[in-house]
Amino acid sequence: MPGSAHQDDDPLSVAACCPVDMQTVSGGNLPQPTGRKGIGLSKRTGSLPALATLTHAGVLAASLCWGLEAHAADVDVAIAFAVDFSSSIDPKTAELQREGHAAALTSPEIIAAIGRNYFGCIGVTYFEWSSPGHSRTVLPWTTICGPEDAKAAATVIRTQAYTGYSRAGRRGTSVSSAIDIGALLLDQFPGNAAKKVIDISANGENNDGLPVEPSRLNALGKGYTINAIAIPAQQGSAEQPLASYFEQSVIGGYQAFVISPKEPADYVAALRRKLVIEVSMNLAVPVADSVRRPVAEEPGETGNQQAGLSLAPLLRGGLGTRLPEAWGPDATDALGLTIQRHINSN
Repeated sequence: MPGSAHQDDDPLSVAACCPVDMQTVSGGNLPQPTGRKGIGLSKRTGSLPALATLTHAGVLAASLCWGLEAHAADVDVAIAFAVDFSSSIDPKTAELQREGHAAALTSPEIIAAIGRNYFGCIGVTYFEWSSPGHSRTVLPWTTICGPEDAKAAATVIRTQAYTGYSRAGRRGTSVSSAIDIGALLLDQFPGNAAKKVIDISANGENNDGLPVEPSRLNALGKGYTINAIAIPAQQGSAEQPLASYFEQSVIGGYQAFVISPKEPADYVAALRRKLVIEVSMNLAVPVADSVRRPVAEEPGETGNQQAGLSLAPLLRGGLGTRLPEAWGPDATDALGLTIQRHINSN
């Protein structure tokens, strides 16, 4: 029930389970928009499903199925929000993540960006993770095509996500587990998505479970993009180069990037901007060599520091792509955030 205390690691509960044909659509061979609107699962089950919980072992062993009635939705991007709820996440940080994601989904900028895309819909799921074997799904796969859908999804996040008050077990930070779970959820997305993204929010490096690289390569091998937002340290804490760690060791795939707000107060705005970029990137089209602009060899922070935000995109390939105007080299968006690109040979 909304507002009730959560028990960790309850088994995932899904009403119906049967195979669903899922694929990632690439290039120009997109199916025609179906015109279906609304939250995909709730429209077919009568109400948005209650909080479902899962363990890492369980989610890797079981196939997440949505039943024949949960017909696939065609979306421009499917995003798995992977939200840190390890023992280092205190109540203030938990609220920052919870409210940040809810506010981002319902912001006018996001709704407008969704509406400008080919299908006019996105798919989102929100899960929380810590050590291997400790994770849970807060928001199952949900289709957002407009403000009402976004409000319903945001309500689930606000009422069901981790509060930071039940920090049992002092669990660690397994970024590899977050990637594994996110990849499996994207595998089981009940529809066609032009792009699939694992969106990690965390305040620390991988310190539990398996190394990150095998999980990362597995996700990238499936064509998924891994983006990240580095949760800023509370005022007075020593600054950690978390964004650099995410850039070098975690993010990857088509147009991947990490964003790092410098103060906790900037987190909500940074997350909103991040989601706008992720949704808008599906507007990209190929361009000729003659119109490509130079790419900075190193991602600078001169303009970013003034805005209190740092965005370090990492493109693996993708040099011949026209990105949304605010994404280009040395472009400045409405927040005053300078966005630069950096090409990595890996």
